[in-house]
Amino acid sequence: MALTFIAKDPNTNGTQCPTVWVDHDRQELVFQGWRADAKMIAEALRTGSIPDDEAVVRLPLRMAAAIREACDVAERHGVR
Repeated sequence: MALTFIAKDPNTNGTQCPTVWVDHDRQELVFQGWRADAKMIAEALRTGSIPDDEAVVRLPLRMAAAIREACDVAERHGVR
């Protein structure tokens, strides 16, 4: 696995915080975020089921630039 670190949430303690990476081998964006609470999961379920091997995580909007950067890095490496 070849993860490229993009950014951590700058408004947290720097060790246990939302983070975004690009996995070049799998051609995926990888997110570490806060677990969604039951109310948020219930709302998400209104649009469809959540498979057992998937999760709903939360990232702060202040990470939008980091997510855009991750998308740009992925595109530069041929991810479609």
